[in-house]
Amino acid sequence: MLVYGYLGAVLIGALVGLLGRLILPGRQRIGLFATFVIGVGSAVLGTVVAKALHVDDEASVRVSVLSWDWIVLAIQVGLAIIAVALANMLTFTRLAGGDTPRRQTRRSKTKS
Repeated sequence: MLVYGYLGAVLIGALVGLLGRLILPGRQRIGLFATFVIGVGSAVLGTVVAKALHVDDEASVRVSVLSWDWIVLAIQVGLAIIAVALANMLTFTRLAGGDTPRRQTRRSKTKS
């Protein structure tokens, strides 16, 4: 694999992580670096799963120099959604400071 192959994999991974984060509803409490790592991992794992299922060349699209497969991209984004949800669940715990009770203000009763 050449340098542009690695750069392409990193860019596709970042795009997959971003898509996974955008599609998942609600607020995610994970950082940009975690999203990037999840995206790259999901892209690699999604490619392996697509090759194992023999669907890696089923719906390919070629635009100029770029080419991608819609089924592989869907598998990658699906895995990224699952990974972002898991990362959000793991980082939003009482131990991580996510479940701190809010301070309640006391209303003073006025005597009439």
